[in-house]
Amino acid sequence: MYKLFFKRIIDFLTAFAGLILASPILLVLIVILSISNRGSCFFFQKRPGKKGKIFKVIKFKTMNDKRDEQGKLLSDEKRLTNLGKFVRKTSLDELPQLINVLKGDMSLIGPRPLLPEYLPLYDSIQSKRHDVKPGITGWAQVNGRNAISWEKKFDLDVWYVEHVSFKLDVKILFKTILKVINSEGINTENQATTTKFTGK
Repeated sequence: MYKLFFKRIIDFLTAFAGLILASPILLVLIVILSISNRGSCFFFQKRPGKKGKIFKVIKFKTMNDKRDEQGKLLSDEKRLTNLGKFVRKTSLDELPQLINVLKGDMSLIGPRPLLPEYLPLYDSIQSKRHDVKPGITGWAQVNGRNAISWEKKFDLDVWYVEHVSFKLDVKILFKTILKVINSEGINTENQATTTKFTGK
């Protein structure tokens, strides 16, 4: 009953309340990121949701658009701004995803939405991570986030899908708060962002 009905209600009400309470922070970030990025403060990217349905995830933009002499974007590490590092470290870049939760694209808790190009790379077990809506945070995020291997991350995602419950979601929410406070597992070692998944 929780997974099929109450989870969506809790998601909607919590996301709605969260956006209202965080509105002063959101407004400040919109202004300073627009100035810092010399343009858009938001980052939109296509991601697969439940059953692989594609939607556009919304995040605060933490990297600029600087390119090399050939016109190619510089590496993530070189484009990540100082302000962006702070926003990412505090996970404030995730706040706009509350809009995705309101729309029903995402849940507060669930496997993180990854890139569409990964879809054909999953094996039959890993694909189960798409049996539920993706989340702003999830079981893999509170057990290592970007600091663990892809294989471990997918194992944790599938475990969550098979054990979804209100009690587990509350546990993940509180562990997420602790992770954010301690800034744990944000980046892969020696990387500004996690490395790409290339399949087994």
